Amino acid sequence: MRRTSFSDMSCSIARTLEQVGDWWTLLIVREAFWGTRRFGEFQANLGIAPNVLTQRLQDLVAHGILEITATSDNGRALDYRLSDKGRDLLPVIVALAQWGDRHAPAPEGPPVRIVERRNGREVAPLVLRSSATGRALSSKDVTVTEGPGAGPAEQARFDAIRAKLGHKAGTQAR
Repeated sequence: MRRTSFSDMSCSIARTLEQVGDWWTLLIVREAFWGTRRFGEFQANLGIAPNVLTQRLQDLVAHGILEITATSDNGRALDYRLSDKGRDLLPVIVALAQWGDRHAPAPEGPPVRIVERRNGREVAPLVLRSSATGRALSSKDVTVTEGPGAGPAEQARFDAIRAKLGHKAGTQAR
């Protein structure tokens, strides 16, 4: 049986994917960051079917990622703009673009550059940093362990992993 919803899962990634996990959804968010506002602009820029775009825009609005503003007196012309919640996706979009430029590059090079408005310089590659020292961290430097929202199933999972690996602090990211 195929899962149709991740909303009831006790996993931050799964709940996030419930809201933005569809490929069209992240491309719509990308377009919104680039200044696309109108339905027709999204459709033209993405080559997306109108029925799919309608559903994805409705979902993004329902999840509070996009906000709608009527731009005409009769309310028929609408702008879609990122909410604060939507703008918080910027690091995700940048990380995906940087990962793609590195691991799935276009033959001619990156199709876009993400730069600072004030000086035109490219943003630095996103990296995990130590909260204590600011040092850049790799997958070999981090691990996962229970959080305050871990229930009995997660606790049992981490206990089993620790027993298997003989670790006290969770699992090593690989």
